[in-house]
Amino acid sequence: MRVLIIGAGHAGGSAAAFLRQYGFDGPITLIGDEPIPPYQRPPLSKAWLKGEADADSLQLKDPTWWAETGCDLRLGQTITRIDRAAQTVTVDGETLPYDALVIATGARARRIDLPGADLDGVLFLRTAADAEALKPRLGAGRRLAVIGGGYVGLEAAASATALGGSAVVLEREARVLARVASEPLSAFYQAAHARRGVEILTGASVVGLEGDGSVEAVVLADGRRIACDTVLIGVGAIANTELAEAAGLDCRDGVMVDSAARTADAAIWAVGDVTRRPGGLFGGDIRFESVPNALEQAKQAAAAIAGRDQPAPEVPWFWSDQFDLKLQMAGLARDTDRQIIRGDPDSESFAVFHLQGDVIRCVEAVNAPPEFMGGRMMIGKQTPVDPAKLADPAVGMKAVAA
Repeated sequence: MRVLIIGAGHAGGSAAAFLRQYGFDGPITLIGDEPIPPYQRPPLSKAWLKGEADADSLQLKDPTWWAETGCDLRLGQTITRIDRAAQTVTVDGETLPYDALVIATGARARRIDLPGADLDGVLFLRTAADAEALKPRLGAGRRLAVIGGGYVGLEAAASATALGGSAVVLEREARVLARVASEPLSAFYQAAHARRGVEILTGASVVGLEGDGSVEAVVLADGRRIACDTVLIGVGAIANTELAEAAGLDCRDGVMVDSAARTADAAIWAVGDVTRRPGGLFGGDIRFESVPNALEQAKQAAAAIAGRDQPAPEVPWFWSDQFDLKLQMAGLARDTDRQIIRGDPDSESFAVFHLQGDVIRCVEAVNAPPEFMGGRMMIGKQTPVDPAKLADPAVGMKAVAA
């Protein structure tokens, strides 16, 4: 059996690695459009910008691993067509056959149409090349304006401040993290960033960028001009579904897959940020953008191709590092009817639990590993809890679970 993987990012690279781990010994071809081998993306907005990591330290595997395990790693190449009937792909004019195809094309930064968007110093942060372009523009005397108050934008603002520069975050909604976190968590992060010198403006609608060749200011709808010398646009990502759509696969803001990461075509799987997958405990279907999701789906696809039993389903989780604040989230705050805050946000160690009745559906934990780990376990087991015990930090999480 010949396995061909489109996309040499975290998901695609992990799928190849799990195939070998699961005993698959057939040929694997892994094709990526970036010039470097599969690497970890989360540190790009943190360790990479601060000079604590580079392409070598973030690689998923030792550079020699690919050849030693018989993986044909092709970098800097672009797939232009999937022919499902012939079971081939076209890459740079060459036709390659497959018996099993894994689509791991990821997602790209969402662009916004603004006057001045083509000025020098207007950047995105999705790839190692993006991080390398942003890195020299941070530091003492430099001012970064971030359009969009999501996780990547807040992480970049924290890195810019840690490097001795200044940062302002411009969020169109009434609070940062409005689409991905609870109000208590948003309020905490706004205050925590402000205490550390980051300026955050909410309800800030950007209408243009100004500068003479290079960006010098962001213009808001109310007429304010926010001075800066670099702009980072962080307003979400778009799944790279074009290849899958052209091949006739079902795509709805993501390639539709089942719980084994398989598409409607029995010979094609899809993994990572490009997919929309079943919500499991949470119902419906969801497009997750996280490393844990990429790894889980890589395991699912690899197990199916290698003829192994499917791994046990996982509770979705996510993390974000900003300054000395480690956020860990598990589950989804869907169909919940109450919130319980455990601990004091002012202490910068607390957790927000979202419950449906007496069952935890989601936990957002800041510098609180026991709450995250205990909450994640109880979400998976759907363990009923005593809300009074959950709200009392003096009661250990093991006692809450009991």
